[in-house]
Formats: sequence, C-alpha cells, structure tokens
Amino acid sequence: MEVIYQYAWLIPVLPLFGAMLVGLGLISMNQVTNAARKLNAAFIISLVGIAMGLSFALLWSQLQGHAPYIRTIEWAAAGNFHLNMGYTIDHLTALMLVIVTTVAFLVMVYTDGYMAHDPGYVRFYAYLSLFGSSMLGLVVSPNLVQIYIFWELVGMCSYLLVGFWYDRKSAADAAQKAFVTNRVGDFGLLLGILGLYWATGSFDFGVMGDRLAQLVESGSISNALAILFAILVFLGPVAKSAQFPLHVWLPDAMEGPTPISALIHAATMVAAGVFLIARMYPVFEDVPAAMNVIAYTGAFTAFLGATIAITQNDIKKGLAYSTISQLGYMVMAMGVGAYSAGLFHLMTHAYFKAMLFLGSGSVIHGMEGVVGHDPVLAQDMRLMGGLRKYMPFTAITFFIGCLAISGIPPFAGFWSKDEILGQAFEASPFLWFVGWLTAGITAFYMFRMYFSTFEGSFRGNDQKIKQKLKKAATIVLELETEAVATPVFGPGAMKHGELEAHDSHGHHSDSPHESPWTMTLPLVVLAIPSMLIGLVGTPYANYFEEFIFPPSETLAEVMEKSAEFNPTEFYIMAGNSVGIALIGITLASLMYLWRKIDPSAIAEKIKPLYELSLNKWYFDDIYHRVFVLGLRRVARQVMEVDFRVVDGAVNLTGFFTLVSGEGLKYLENGRAQFYALIVFGAVLGLVIVFGVT
Repeated sequence: MEVIYQYAWLIPVLPLFGAMLVGLGLISMNQVTNAARKLNAAFIISLVGIAMGLSFALLWSQLQGHAPYIRTIEWAAAGNFHLNMGYTIDHLTALMLVIVTTVAFLVMVYTDGYMAHDPGYVRFYAYLSLFGSSMLGLVVSPNLVQIYIFWELVGMCSYLLVGFWYDRKSAADAAQKAFVTNRVGDFGLLLGILGLYWATGSFDFGVMGDRLAQLVESGSISNALAILFAILVFLGPVAKSAQFPLHVWLPDAMEGPTPISALIHAATMVAAGVFLIARMYPVFEDVPAAMNVIAYTGAFTAFLGATIAITQNDIKKGLAYSTISQLGYMVMAMGVGAYSAGLFHLMTHAYFKAMLFLGSGSVIHGMEGVVGHDPVLAQDMRLMGGLRKYMPFTAITFFIGCLAISGIPPFAGFWSKDEILGQAFEASPFLWFVGWLTAGITAFYMFRMYFSTFEGSFRGNDQKIKQKLKKAATIVLELETEAVATPVFGPGAMKHGELEAHDSHGHHSDSPHESPWTMTLPLVVLAIPSMLIGLVGTPYANYFEEFIFPPSETLAEVMEKSAEFNPTEFYIMAGNSVGIALIGITLASLMYLWRKIDPSAIAEKIKPLYELSLNKWYFDDIYHRVFVLGLRRVARQVMEVDFRVVDGAVNLTGFFTLVSGEGLKYLENGRAQFYALIVFGAVLGLVIVFGVT
C-alpha cells in the first residue's frame, strides 16, 4: 500500500500530461490532432481514469487507518525562510481526490456526445484535463503557497472554459467578469497569506492555527489583527465559491459549454473555496469573530441565491443560482463549527449537482433539434414542457436530482442538509431559520424547473413564445447576433458549412429526442450516489463524521458526540425540514403542474418582490453603475490629468527649449565685431554693477 502513496503525485500529473501533449499537438500539428479527435479524447479520458483508480486506492487505504502521508522537497530557501513543495494525503485529501476524479471522468465521457459536432472538441478536452489537474494539485497541496499557485491555475482554466466560445461576445464578457471578480477575492487571499506568514512565520495550516492562537493569547498581536488576517483569507473562498457580495460571476459563467458548467459547479472551482475553508479551519476556529462572518455570509448567500432562482427561466441559470444557495449552506456550516456536515454536503452536492447540470445539457441538446442552436430559445424553460415523454432517462435522473437537492429522504441531500440545519440550530436559531426557509424555497424552484421542463405539453413549436423570447432578448445579445456572420449558438455546428450539412440531413424535427448513450450513461451513474451516498452519514451511524472531522478533535471525541444522538430531536428537526420542502413542492405542483394557481397573478400582487428577484436583487445594475461606470469616469479624469498636466508639462518644457534655442542662435552669427560688442557690453555691465555696490 505504501507504493500507492509514493506515486500519488501521478494523480494531478497524469491529467496535466494529457493536456500538455494534446495542447502541443494542437499548436504544432493542428489539423492532424483535430483529425484524430476521438483518439485524443480517449487518451485524456484514460489518463483521468487512471488518476481516478489511484484516488479510490488512496481513499480505501485511509479508510483502513493508514496514517497521513506527506512528501515534500525544499523549493526555495533564503536565510531563515524555507519553502517546501510536495503533496499530502490525509482523510480530506483522499475524499476530495475521489470526488474530483469521478465527476471529471463522467463529465469527460459526457462531453464526447455533447461536443460531438464542435470544431473545438479537442481543445475543449485539453482545457478540461488542465482544469482537473489544477484542482487535483490544489487538493494535495501541503501548504498555503502551493494552494495559491493551483488556486490561480483553477481561475485561469475557468477563464478559458467559460470563454470557450470566444467568438460570442456574451461568452467573452462572462469570462472577463469571472476573472476580474475573482481577482478581488484572490487579492484579499494573498494579503491574508502574507499577513499570517508575517505573524506566524509558517505557511503550514496546522502550525499557523496553533501559533496564531498563542500570539493572540499572549498579546503579541491584537485580536483585531487576527480577525483581519482571517477575513482576508476568507475573501478568497468568497470569490471562488460565489458568496455574497462576489457571487455575480457564477450565473454569467453559464455562457460556457454545459459540461464545464457541471465541472465548475460540482467538483472544481466552487468546491475549491469550501475546501480552502476546511484546510484553514485551524486558523478560523480560533477567531470567533471570523467564524461569525463566515456563518452569516453563508446564510445570507443561501437565501439570496434561492430567492433569485425562483424567477429564472433559463434552465442553466436557475441551476447556477441553486449552486450559489447550496454553497451558502456549506459556508454557513463551516462558520457554525459544523465542519463534517459542511464537507458532507460538499460531497453529496457534487454528485447531484453534476447530474442536474448534465441533465440540463441533455435537455438543451434535445431542444436544439427543434428550435436550433440559439441559447435564447434552447435554454428557456418557457419553450420546453412534456419532455419526459421524449427523454425518459434524462427526466428520471433530473427528478432524482430534484428530490436530492430538495432534501427529501432517503436521497443524499436530505442527510447532509439536515445535519447542517441541526448544528446551525444549536449555534443560532436565526441561522437555522434562514436555512430552513431557504430549504422550502429550494424545493419550490427545483420542482418549478422540473415541471416546466418535463411535464405538461411541449411548447417548442409555439411561434408566439419564440417571438416573445426573441423580443425579450437583451440588447447585447441582439447586437452580437447582428455583428457576427454566423448564428449565435452553443454546441453543434460552428461554421456555415457544418450548419448547412446539419440542416440538410434533416436532423431538425417537431419534437426533441433522447441524448446518445455517452450523455445518458453518466446521468445514470451519477444517480446512484445521488440516491445512496447520504447513507454513509446518517445520525444513526455517521461513518462520514468518523472519517472526516476537524483537525482539533480526536476520533474518541467524535465518537462520544455521536453517542449523544437524540432520536426525538432528530425527528423534530427532520420533520421541520421535510415539511417545508413538501410545502415548496406542493406550491410548485399547484402552479406549474396542475395549473390551479396562476404564477403571473401572484407576481402582479407582489410586484416589487418579483422585480427584486427577477433583477437579481439589482446587484449587477449596482455594480455596473458604481464600479464599471464609476471607474470609467475616474479613468476619464485621469486621462484629462495626463493630457493637460503631465503632457502639458512635457510640452511646455519642449516649448521653452525651442524658444531659447531660437533666441540663442542669433548670438552666434559669425561676425567678430558682434562678439566684441557683446564682450564690451558684458564688461561695461560688470563695471557698473561693481561700481554701484
């Protein structure tokens, strides 16, 4: 078993090797590499598959009680400064490796069907492999510096993948928005890392926590400074995990292909933020004020994301806001000290959210056969309906995902979400209430999504709805459509010739179709953990908590807590959470399945609240006015200063030089009598001056 640990470095390196090899092929032999597209895809998927096998072996070894393994080499040294690089394998690492590799592997299999006609097929696989490698490198990092390096690589890969269809202005803008928003959080994280190193002299997680607590206790540094450092570090996860107020980039990231949406939302980018909080838990838990900030930020974000999701009509953006909300649950859990519960929800959410996103991609793939490759039409739920009849595998797996995220027992989301709510109640009844209310809203919007998409009658051929959606499309999208020669669309043909060939073969029809097996198989596989994986963390036998617990606790303490389980208390808490979820599902059924309640009538009665939700609490508008337009005004003022003051000073210097040069040239005319006159005048002037003085 020790051999596996010695070669654990292969887990992030194998996907990196695949990405580099295929990337070099695209650069040096573009046509040949693209011609062998299936071979390249199989090569990358195989390497990720090997990494997945190694990850499972490490998880099994850790479950059997193997001690944590650390292997490092000295990377830099200067005086007393020493920086090591390497990898560490412990319980948390082993769990995250399995989550990342399994989701990445299934997403890559799915991609073969989803991106089959895209000319960027091979490039997309190279990006996916690099993205997976970056996240795996982050997971195995033994210190904060190495985490920061891979943290930035994850951000770079998300930029490449969100803007994958870079010829679409909306995709390019979304990539820039994601990159810039994350820069804010990353700057805070960097300052926090430097501050903690200045205070503790270490980049190691456990050492930093212990030393910071000792320094605060002894009065060597103030409590306010410790709070500042902790909150600065937390800014990194706020951006990466799309927490308020840096959540605005995640919904726009839906401009990327659906497979990358699934990978970002399930196991890589957004999971990195929660993972960093878990790694930095030894620091955070000794700073109560920072824990409060984390808890309340998570709670508000959970509520915020849920309230926006209820009015979304784009199926992918609805899921994006649900991710923001679920990440809020995880962050809140970390803030109230529910370390194990937060990571448990991270695991369960990874599988059912990956399934939901891939399911939405399957729906979009089927809709494109009817409405074409315009995302304005293919992703809008108002044009869907009745798809269960045409796409049975997609429908049933999506339904399972809705039950899981809504917290209906015995599906995975119930056990993890209920554990968070239970521990939140012990910490703060107010936080529990926010989480409980959010659970009901979650059930409502998820089943609104399911009923609008899969139940009722199919609306994809309704020309009135199509025209309405086209008119309601944003000005940016309309300008983009006019500006480019090719249609604005997602997967499928990206060139005129390919689009014409697609149309000539008669693939378009009046009804959608089920996706190919490469897309439905990952959905079926992901449905299994979405249903069953929660059973490893039931309150009756919480195996997950016995495996994943805070570094400051021992297994004996965890077992002692588990023994204090109160069934009556659990049934009351679970009954409350399931009850509010059932109310949400019932309301969604009355509005969108049985049509007993008219949603538009309710929206009219509570128009201010409806507008608030529809306009995403106006965050994008506020940020645009304050930051975008504000910075433009500042930039114009700076330009004026540069033009009038800086350039003016330079030009004035040049003017004086020119004038003095023009004046002095008349003093050198080559006439001896003129020079003698100047000398005589100078001598006479000196005589007069000295004579007067």
